[in-house]
Amino acid sequence: MAWKPSEIPDQTGRTFVITGANGGLGEQTTKVLAGKGATVIMACRNAAKAQEVADRIEGNVKVASLDLASLDSVRQFAEGTGDFDVLINNAGLMNIPFSRTKDGFETQWGVNHLGHFALTGLLLDRIGDRVVTLASIAHKQTPKLWIDDLNYEHRRYQRNLAYAQAKLSNLMFARELQRRLTEAGSAKRSYAVHPGVSATDLFAHTETILDKVSKPFIRIVGQSPYHAAYSSLFAATKTDADPTVYWGPTRLFGSQGPVEPSPSSKISRDPELLRRLWTESERLTGVTYKF
Repeated sequence: MAWKPSEIPDQTGRTFVITGANGGLGEQTTKVLAGKGATVIMACRNAAKAQEVADRIEGNVKVASLDLASLDSVRQFAEGTGDFDVLINNAGLMNIPFSRTKDGFETQWGVNHLGHFALTGLLLDRIGDRVVTLASIAHKQTPKLWIDDLNYEHRRYQRNLAYAQAKLSNLMFARELQRRLTEAGSAKRSYAVHPGVSATDLFAHTETILDKVSKPFIRIVGQSPYHAAYSSLFAATKTDADPTVYWGPTRLFGSQGPVEPSPSSKISRDPELLRRLWTESERLTGVTYKF
């Protein structure tokens, strides 16, 4: 039988922090968890928009300001956050024109990966249970990880490859975090998941004609934001879920279907590359993990 959110046990007494929860998968994840009795902290760049969403959700939902494009904002959020159970690294940008974050990082990689890497490291001692990081089937679209030029200093920017590199980094980060937690003897867990394909606002910021024409097509090949949130909900709540498995839908090349063990690229499992990405991420963010 395929797993469904109806199987989630009562979450009363548990607290979840979800980045980018003011729409799409984050909003759906928040609704389900709050409906199960959890306290949910919606960590969003646009707090006003997030509050409008929160006001429509029944349950114990709170809004906090977090801009993953600013390491100062990440540190401020971390400093103001107490102990909680689960961090869901959900926020993301896709296929946007070239730009840089406030700290000078290429924006897709800086927000999707480095912002979440720094956030998780600063909060790790306050996370009681697990970390869930959203990757993507798009991680397989890049032929390599440009470990010596992750920040686009010496190569031409290609927005689709930049997104693929960012999501590959998300997947590799989640795997290396789990390896280090296990090595340290920690009971905490790190999960990598992907949602398949869904017609969310992720497809609405490319500043091209695709912003207008992609959603109708995606609705045909993909799945609703509610169903796309299954992977996050599964990894965030299922007690016996294996953290070494990459969880997500597998039908129609991974774009839809129930949550199952999902295939990933060979480079996403390269132990040396995982370690090098981790070291470079610590250097660039200035965040050193303590296990």
